[in-house]
Amino acid sequence: MTDETSTSTDDAVSTQDQPADVSTARTDSTVSAGDEPTDDRAVVLASGGMDSATAAYVARERGFEDLYLLHTSYGQNTEEREYECARALADHLDAADFLHVETGHLAAIGASSLTDDDIAVDDADVDGDEIPTSYVPFRNANLLAMAVSYAEANDCTAVFIGAHSEDFSGYPDCRPAFFDAFQEVVEVGTKPETTISIEAPFVESSKTDIARRGLELGVPYEDTWSCYRENEPACGTCDACAFRLQAFQRLGERDPIPYESRPKYTD
Repeated sequence: MTDETSTSTDDAVSTQDQPADVSTARTDSTVSAGDEPTDDRAVVLASGGMDSATAAYVARERGFEDLYLLHTSYGQNTEEREYECARALADHLDAADFLHVETGHLAAIGASSLTDDDIAVDDADVDGDEIPTSYVPFRNANLLAMAVSYAEANDCTAVFIGAHSEDFSGYPDCRPAFFDAFQEVVEVGTKPETTISIEAPFVESSKTDIARRGLELGVPYEDTWSCYRENEPACGTCDACAFRLQAFQRLGERDPIPYESRPKYTD
């Protein structure tokens, strides 16, 4: 995962606005092919990475025509490159709005190699099941809280997040149970007439599944970034690079972004 010195949320830059409606956390595995959204506005948590970009294209495919992209810079190592990619995604999708929020509290809290220069980013361990140093404590709850505020203010009926199954083996805030619990928080903590669904379409999918779906949907992966260490070229050896490269290698496709090295992560 890639996503974070005093508590500030100043630099919120927006382009358009509008509001939303839908309930119960849904994933691709629980939504039938005939399901139709009750409205056409959704917020997408756009990290700048390939998972959230693919989630945005899935949202569009499901019928959400007006996409409101929320990108957060919180002091992460590659925040400049991630912002560029999130902004590019908004342009590709002709998003209804792009909101950039800068906040320092996650970096001030620390305890993650993504935000603390004193903690090294681990080399890749694609088979590990320990919580990695790149875990940002309770980050997704922070991001989802902002996204739900954004959604309620603009009458959006859903919030999309690109978390997937290989994330929740190491990140507790990527587990299906977390999204189910957060759905309850949304229902209790918003206006009675507000209905917002937390959508995690890849929560039961692998990185390879996401890459395959994204290639089918024409996601511009050349304008996405996953590396935990570098703004460019990607290192090729952190967990995020490894899972990404492995996905493309399994599909027999070349990842279109530049790498310092491209180790082989398939047998």
